[in-house]
Amino acid sequence: MNDAIRITRAATRKPKPKDSELGFGTVFADHMFLADFQEEKGWYDPRIEPYGPLTLDPATAVLHYAQAVFEGLKAFRGVDGRVRLFRPHKHIERLNTSAKRMRIPPLDPDLALRSLVELVGLERDWVPSSVGTSLYIRPTIVATEPFLGVRPAKSYLYFVILSPVGAYYPEGMNPVKILVMEKYVRAVEGGVGAAKTGGNYAASLLPAEEAHAAGFTQVLYLDGVHRKYVEEVGTMNIMLRLGDEVVTPPLTGTILPGVTRDSVLALLREWGFAVSERPISMDEVIDAARNETLREVWGTGTAAVISPVGELAYRNQRMVINDGRIGELTQRLYESIVDIQYGRVRDTRGWTLEV
Repeated sequence: MNDAIRITRAATRKPKPKDSELGFGTVFADHMFLADFQEEKGWYDPRIEPYGPLTLDPATAVLHYAQAVFEGLKAFRGVDGRVRLFRPHKHIERLNTSAKRMRIPPLDPDLALRSLVELVGLERDWVPSSVGTSLYIRPTIVATEPFLGVRPAKSYLYFVILSPVGAYYPEGMNPVKILVMEKYVRAVEGGVGAAKTGGNYAASLLPAEEAHAAGFTQVLYLDGVHRKYVEEVGTMNIMLRLGDEVVTPPLTGTILPGVTRDSVLALLREWGFAVSERPISMDEVIDAARNETLREVWGTGTAAVISPVGELAYRNQRMVINDGRIGELTQRLYESIVDIQYGRVRDTRGWTLEV
């Protein structure tokens, strides 16, 4: 679809919060992007409108059968004042992969990219300027056909909203405590674990609350069959540095193929580290902790980029990692990605797109 994007500007503009007052996902920019899909027409009517409520019939399919996918990426205002998207093509690719699994018609990648570039370009004043802040971008597709019956819907809405967000670590990047959870599983092979769909996140709420009540930041899930192999943290992929090897679970359909995960693996391989995408059991992790070869553990994700893990708890055992301090490789990875995002170093990999 090469339709021109119709733009309706907001009559009034909302006041923008100070960078120092930004949280996460509570303030939204003045405009949003929308496009519709009908089975007989395909995707049509791409438009930018003032941010506002959506009108949905009570029988709308997404409200009953959760046929929906979404993405999360960011725009950064660099130290040179320029606004850049970080790896938008990779996020669009993943959105369409998720859509395929949820039986949602794919977006034309060019349309998806135009939606991001045009909307962020229009709202560039909403991109905060302090290092550590960014403009969070949430593309979403939901089934909009009003019907009660279990089948793929025949109509959909694609929309993109923007939210200026603060530094994920306002007081510094502190190692987190993670509870390894055997009671609950996130996904099994053949399920929807690799899709970025809302049901996965709804299912994670109870385990996360139980972990928080026990004094932990997040949950580390194990595989759903054997309950012994490391999979992913609730909102992040996980990586472990065992001796001189960096290990992360493989993409077998049960974990989200993280864009930050992909970026980190590319950097590690460029730097000459031994990297393995393979199953890793908790027995292996415990042995490494006992033998003092468990050097570092970190999570990867869009929100925090890199989240150092200072402690893993499993079956009433507590494994303190690197004396609870940020590891040298963890710190290097964080700084390297952030330097690219904010234009402090030249992007030699084509990961950023200037708006």
